[in-house]
Amino acid sequence: MKRLSFLDLDGNLLRLLLHLTEEESISRAAENLGVTQSAVSHMLNRLREIVGDPVMVKSGRGVVATARAKQLAVKARVLLDEMREFSFADDFDPAEQTGQITIAADDLQRGLLLPALLKRLKAEAPAISLRVIPADVPTLEMFRTNQCVLAISPRPPDGIEIIQKRLFEDRYLVFFDGTQRSAPTTVEEYCAAEHVTVSFTSSQHLRIDRDLPKQGIHRRFAVEVAGFGGIPAFIHGSDRLTTLPSLLRHDLLKELQHCELPLPSAPLTVYMIWHARYQNDPAHIWLRHHLEAVTHDLLALAEG
Repeated sequence: MKRLSFLDLDGNLLRLLLHLTEEESISRAAENLGVTQSAVSHMLNRLREIVGDPVMVKSGRGVVATARAKQLAVKARVLLDEMREFSFADDFDPAEQTGQITIAADDLQRGLLLPALLKRLKAEAPAISLRVIPADVPTLEMFRTNQCVLAISPRPPDGIEIIQKRLFEDRYLVFFDGTQRSAPTTVEEYCAAEHVTVSFTSSQHLRIDRDLPKQGIHRRFAVEVAGFGGIPAFIHGSDRLTTLPSLLRHDLLKELQHCELPLPSAPLTVYMIWHARYQNDPAHIWLRHHLEAVTHDLLALAEG
């Protein structure tokens, strides 16, 4: 029987490696790839022989990726990306697109933009799927290793290979439970209250939370949460305040009352961000076009 070599490696095996290391589940990998579990098992055996590693090993009732497999997955993302570039064609047809599109976004953009984006994409490319990972504060490594093809964030990383485009600009509003308190109308009232905010990490905070102390405005934070979705539970039934992007009044914070911030603040600019390798990729251009269209529709609705 012929021994497999690196020449037997193909894009399907690379995709399998990515799904297995991300999902750590044979059944979910099969579902994502649109094949049977037996097909995945056969492909996994081929992959194991080529890379000389078990790739997945049993752990309790499930399986986990080996350390070697996780290292190879980083290279697999790059190889798949290079294969995609190799096959660029002028006759791009969305209807023929398959596979998964990975976008990094926090829960501000996730709820406001991505459901509508998926609807638009699926109308033209029914076979594609969308995977959303946390953006937090995007890193250069996230783009270099192709963990996502696009990120939506107010904080693009530095790097000559990173491309960014302004997606929208928003302002900050003060949100509160109107059954528990009235809107703060002065800086004194605003500062006297307890506040709730978002801190992506211990050192990565919202722009408003970085800017106000520079103006001599200091607040008492009762709670800091890792995402916008955790805010409402700490506002409902309390007299606390939270100062967040105004567009959240249409989504996560729609059950709360809001008012203008009783002091000047810089606007929040949100960008779509991608690696230069995708600049001329027809599929990526198509993706960016639809994201801009969805954003336009959202802003028109917000202003209406």
